[in-house]
Amino acid sequence: MQEDGKVVDGTLLGDANGVEPGRGRQKESGKWQRPRFTRKALMRCCLVKWIIASTGPKEQDGEYSSDSDLELSTVRHQPEGLEQLQAQTKFTKKELQSLYRGFKNECPSGLVDEETFKTIYSQFFPQGDATTYAHFLFNAFDLDRNGSIRFEDFVIGLSVLLRGTVTEKLNWAFNLYDINKDGYITKEEMLLIMKSIYDMMGRYTYPSVRDEAPSEHVEKFFQKMDRNRDGVVTIEEFIETCQKDENIMNSMQLFENVI
Repeated sequence: MQEDGKVVDGTLLGDANGVEPGRGRQKESGKWQRPRFTRKALMRCCLVKWIIASTGPKEQDGEYSSDSDLELSTVRHQPEGLEQLQAQTKFTKKELQSLYRGFKNECPSGLVDEETFKTIYSQFFPQGDATTYAHFLFNAFDLDRNGSIRFEDFVIGLSVLLRGTVTEKLNWAFNLYDINKDGYITKEEMLLIMKSIYDMMGRYTYPSVRDEAPSEHVEKFFQKMDRNRDGVVTIEEFIETCQKDENIMNSMQLFENVI
């Protein structure tokens, strides 16, 4: 099946016992290699495509007017200066300019709310129910838990997901799975995230995904991660297990498909 230019198949999440996902994997001499995100890969991101679609032809072609370094007075929330954001992220100046213009067009207040996230993902995954996943993803971006996301937080999060180091991505992933933000991941939390992804797209993959698949994935992942068998996974356990287990690292590539 193909969703808006993306091939969605049953290998999306990989498997904790060695079935690798079909896309986004680079291997040399049997070792997992962090994929390099090109501009083309960047444009596969749903959030980026949503933003870029709102920019005018000139912005998409790389032409910018004199107000393009984020000095705009009509928004309620004023973003940080372009140079500061460039230092905090791995986006180029032109990418930040284009992202901000689209963000401003879609969110004139300078803030994005949860309903906007739900709208975005329902558009990109119309055959599934993206509501729950969009809720969890929004909470991962909304670091101060105030119900809205500033442009700075938005692009810093995107930078980590698309161009961050392995450790940065794993820290972000831990924050996503840690739904109540208490510093631990429970089996129930991991299952809620996994089910939300399957609800959004798993049921419409080819070959089809069984209803038991999310629970089976979680059982395998949790058994490997919960090293001291105390029923929760800490950030240290999560990062150490992921970095040492090639199959889990490959499975983490699901973020390429669902952000």
